[in-house]
Amino acid sequence: MDVLINRICAKAGISEDTAKEAVGIILRFLHKDGPTDKVEQVIDAIPGARDLLDNGGEKSGGFLGSLASMTGMGAMGALNELTNAGLSMGEVQTVTREVVDYAKEVAGEDLVEDIISSIPGLSQVV
Repeated sequence: MDVLINRICAKAGISEDTAKEAVGIILRFLHKDGPTDKVEQVIDAIPGARDLLDNGGEKSGGFLGSLASMTGMGAMGALNELTNAGLSMGEVQTVTREVVDYAKEVAGEDLVEDIISSIPGLSQVV
């Protein structure tokens, strides 16, 4: 996880805490909206992702993020949580691309592409 967080901090110019929060938001979104078996493979391939996923749920999004999660707003809910965490739209794109690129490196490009194509609208973001 440190490798991914360091890459995100360097490319997006954000703090380590914000980067961890953003990765947690993205992982929770994928876990909730993606094909479970494939997302689990990616989570298991990223060192520290399971811990971040299991321990990061209570911090992000505030009321609107919680409401989005409860109502299944998918990508829009995740975007709301990322902006509530203090990320600009440019930073959201940078963080998302870094997570995707890293996941492809450690879990395989085909697996990650299958996940992206299974979530409506996600391919337009990454």
